[in-house]
Amino acid sequence: MNLIFDYDGTIHNSMKTYAPAFRSTIQWLAENDYIKPKNYTDSEISYWLGFNSNDMWQNFMPCLDKKIREAARIRLGEDMARRIESGEGELFSGAEEMLLHLKEIGYRLIFLSNCRIHYMERHRRVFSLDRFFDRFYCCEEFAFIPKYEIFRKIAPEHPGKFIVIGDRFHDIETAVRNNLRSVGCSYGYGSPEELAAADIIADNPLGIISAVAKLTI
Repeated sequence: MNLIFDYDGTIHNSMKTYAPAFRSTIQWLAENDYIKPKNYTDSEISYWLGFNSNDMWQNFMPCLDKKIREAARIRLGEDMARRIESGEGELFSGAEEMLLHLKEIGYRLIFLSNCRIHYMERHRRVFSLDRFFDRFYCCEEFAFIPKYEIFRKIAPEHPGKFIVIGDRFHDIETAVRNNLRSVGCSYGYGSPEELAAADIIADNPLGIISAVAKLTI
């Protein structure tokens, strides 16, 4: 059995680094008169977690000059990278225990994220993610196509059945469009509506263990 895991909002408590980097980038844009100053709530910020960075900026500020959007994207990413390297990042409580348990009892764990390669590799190193995952995939490796399409490309490499585990609509969509079972993570950044089609809901990382067990009976 293969378990397809989302990362940000499912394993990684992304707001620890994303929120301050987001606010710093917005301040930079305002100080340079690219946008009007605005204070964003955590809820408004966390909505964008789970999107690939290209789609995020295109949808978030479509009227902003493309070059400025790209500069903002790079600035936000570099800020997050510095925070991760300085130890500000963290995995959700219970996530490591959950991943180790599932791996030890024989599941094949697969990392699939809407992130860029450098982001994936940095987190892989900082959090020693090779302890848990058998394979790593990110959307940049597949020209930023949707997760449900990436799954179709990687599935032949992994014999057996699949369960998709994540906190956003991208993850549940991957399951629905490919006729897979899914675990929706309500402790992450998705709304109840995004997770409505999930087969089962986990309210915390350790809850994924029992959720997976129920789906494999």
